[in-house]
Amino acid sequence: MKNLAPKIIRQRLLIEAKYTINVDKEIVKKFLLNLTKELNLKTYGKISIHSTSGEGKQINQGFDAFVPLIDSGISLYVWQNEKFISCIIYSCKNFSTEKAVQFTNNFFKAKEIVHEEF
Repeated sequence: MKNLAPKIIRQRLLIEAKYTINVDKEIVKKFLLNLTKELNLKTYGKISIHSTSGEGKQINQGFDAFVPLIDSGISLYVWQNEKFISCIIYSCKNFSTEKAVQFTNNFFKAKEIVHEEF
C-alpha cells in the first residue's frame, strides 16, 4: 500500500484469538484499560461498550467496544458464543507488538492467537 502520509506515524495491529475465560462488559472494560497501560498509551475519553445481545445473528452476540487514545484508538469485538475476539490497535505513537499480543494472550487465556500488522 502506498504511504500517503509519510510524515504521520501510524502503527496498526490486528489481534484475533479464541479465548477460554468468561467475558462480560466489565471484563471488556478491564482489558481495554489494562492494555492501554501495558502499551503506555493514554486515553482521553470514556470507553464505549455496546452489547449486541438480542441484536442480529446468534453467532454475532457479544460486545463492540472502543477506547479513544490521544494518539488514535483501540477497537475490540467479542463473539461470546464463539469465544472469539478481534482487536484493532491504531496508534500514531509506536508501541510494542510483542507486548500487545502477549498481554492479550495472557488476559484472555487464549487457546489460539494470531496477529498481523498492516
